[in-house]
Amino acid sequence: MDEAPGAVHELLRRGVVFDRDEDGELSLGLEGGHTRRRIVHSGGSATGHEITSKLAAMVAAEPRIEVLERASMTALWSGGERCHGVLTDDGRIVAAATVLATGGAAALWRRTSNPWGAIGAGPTMAAAAGADLADLEFCQFHPTALFLPGTRFDGMLITEAVRGEGATLLDASGRRFTDELAPRDAVTAAILDRLAADGTEAVSLDLRGLDPARFPNVFDSLAEAGLRPGAEPVPVAPAAHYTMGGVAVDLDGRSSLPGLYAVGECSCTGLHGANRLASNSLSECFVFGGRAGVAALEEKPAPGPPEPGEWRFQPPTEATREAVWSLAGPLRRPEQLEELLGDPYPLAAAIAACALERRESRGGHLRADFPHLDPGLDGVRIVRGTGGEIRRERWD
Repeated sequence: MDEAPGAVHELLRRGVVFDRDEDGELSLGLEGGHTRRRIVHSGGSATGHEITSKLAAMVAAEPRIEVLERASMTALWSGGERCHGVLTDDGRIVAAATVLATGGAAALWRRTSNPWGAIGAGPTMAAAAGADLADLEFCQFHPTALFLPGTRFDGMLITEAVRGEGATLLDASGRRFTDELAPRDAVTAAILDRLAADGTEAVSLDLRGLDPARFPNVFDSLAEAGLRPGAEPVPVAPAAHYTMGGVAVDLDGRSSLPGLYAVGECSCTGLHGANRLASNSLSECFVFGGRAGVAALEEKPAPGPPEPGEWRFQPPTEATREAVWSLAGPLRRPEQLEELLGDPYPLAAAIAACALERRESRGGHLRADFPHLDPGLDGVRIVRGTGGEIRRERWD
């Protein structure tokens, strides 16, 4: 990621505002798995909003970009040999190169920190069009999602940055039980152990030693949920947060289907391995997004796109989301994964197939029957091919 600092400076040049310290230097945060402060942020934990709002305004002001704000993609335009563009509910769009930036799939799990739209639409359409997918078994379960079942606040992410500033995790007896800044898979596993030992559904996150002005949106959201984070710990439990797998691409975002590129969480670049390091996703978006944009500009239009097929994307049902959470949640068992193979949502079944093939526990993939890491799978990714076949490939 030698290119990441340059991407940050490019964002600064374009007007994105990051937090600064009293000396005017970029204020760097510390998150799970990091050995030193290296995270730029905006408004404490409002970085995503700052970046996307600024970039969206730039896109809207660019006369060479046509924004189809109310159009939804229903399929990629492909005959299986090449991508020729997209099909939408507002017509067809022919393109020499199509770049997917549709986000992740963590909302496929019923308990999630993600908005409803993160259901893996991009990888699902890419697979239907003829592209390989990879690493679908790796889903990062964020340790500290608010636990308030039956409310709209359930699953709300409490940023890892609060633990970087001193927030602690407490068990049912009020004791600290883990290193809060270990990698997310380790913290999640520790919480699952405590939930089983204590017979509870949540642990507590103690924010009482933090300055609310440092994380205003966190404290305001918790207050809106009826909690008092300055006076008492708040209940948290793991929730699906980030999918490391997606459309298999190379270092320029190029998929196995000519004419199709993918960037961001819908892609699988291999950068995140089995367990994303906190905030590396933003670096991935800007570094690989830039690379994919340059490569896509070099694509030449293909003659004569075929007549579109009949397949159109259908979102998953609530039954699928419940099934993915209960059958492929933070701790997986083979009989449950085999049951999920029959789910009608293609990506849910593909996740189960990849999870069954990886017979070990690694990063965001924990198998109850294979609790240890298998060194023989170091550097090996599980690929879901265009015909639905599952194969192992070694990363270059």
